[in-house]
Amino acid sequence: MTVTDTHTHLYSDSFDGDRQQLIQDAIAQNVTRFFIPAIDSETTQSMYELEKAFPDNIFLMMGLHPTHVQENYEDELKHVEEELAKREFYAVGEIGIDLYWDKSTLEIQQDAFRRQIQLAKKYKLPIVIHCRNAFDEVFSVLEEEKGDDLFGIFHCFTGNFEQAQKALSYNMKLGIGGVVTFKNGGIDKFMAQIPLEQIVLETDAPYLAPKPFRGKRNDPVYIIKVAEKLAELYELPVETIAEVTTKNSKEVFGI
Repeated sequence: MTVTDTHTHLYSDSFDGDRQQLIQDAIAQNVTRFFIPAIDSETTQSMYELEKAFPDNIFLMMGLHPTHVQENYEDELKHVEEELAKREFYAVGEIGIDLYWDKSTLEIQQDAFRRQIQLAKKYKLPIVIHCRNAFDEVFSVLEEEKGDDLFGIFHCFTGNFEQAQKALSYNMKLGIGGVVTFKNGGIDKFMAQIPLEQIVLETDAPYLAPKPFRGKRNDPVYIIKVAEKLAELYELPVETIAEVTTKNSKEVFGI
């Protein structure tokens, strides 16, 4: 069994005390593929160090997170473009729109999102979308950019069934993490109506730990809890959930 975590911030300082051990423990339990989203230029070096430490298990993305789209975003986008030109990445992410923390930056968030989608198309890469309190705004940009060259993952999907269908219509797979285990998460109510071929697993570690660890640091190995919840919802063995979602991740990332 191979489990793939399509979205984990393993460079986070939350892991500074025990990072190596946590990753090794996860690998020992068949969680062997970790896709690492970028936040901004300050995370780049720590991502590279992580990749160097676990070259067979760590796969990097490059992008500017919407909450880090600030006055200096032009410089940050330039950094994204320079890094993409320099070496191989497996996605442009995480990118998107976040109106939970700051609505005043909507216009520049939209601009950064659109331009990074265009970079992904240039390099024939998938995008990994962050969307918080901004489904309409994200869908509006995707509608402008839709086409065969637009594909990727709707990270940490928390919408309703109609929004799930709309996300899928733009060649996105749904990134499902700890929220599916929450009593009030909502997505467990319709998850089984989404073809398993349209789903990938993720932790978003150190955030959004699944039950029974909710509210604590999310560790890489907790993705097994997400797989177990999906196995329950789809009435399938955990091994099948792992196999299909890993295959789906390979379709998206090309590795």
